Amino acid sequence: MLRTIRFSDFTINIIVPSPPKFSSEIFVSPSGRKETVLDLAKFVDKGVQVKLTGGRQVTGTLKGYDQLLNLVLDGALESVRDHDDPLKTTDQTRRLGLIVCRGTAVMLVSPTDGTEEIANPFNQPEAL
Repeated sequence: MLRTIRFSDFTINIIVPSPPKFSSEIFVSPSGRKETVLDLAKFVDKGVQVKLTGGRQVTGTLKGYDQLLNLVLDGALESVRDHDDPLKTTDQTRRLGLIVCRGTAVMLVSPTDGTEEIANPFNQPEAL
């Protein structure tokens, strides 16, 4: 399926893939049905959060993907990391717009709807 994204200055055509045709993407469930390992089709045109190698986190609308897990995100916002501790992210964001996340750098893809941050249930106060 071909999707067209129109901007004031230019137009981008993105191919949204059909169901997988590669054996590496399909596994047979215990019930005997063939299922995909990662079905991103249900997240197209929805908000997703992507964690990348190196610690970067990007949130945006998934516009397309391919079998190598290359992702096209529109309206992307990057969470800015703390200058003192690069492993921590701050509440600040940087607007990136339309981006392509290379599949080899993608570690996690999760929907933004239906998720919320909670306190760590395993964090116990230190004993004196």
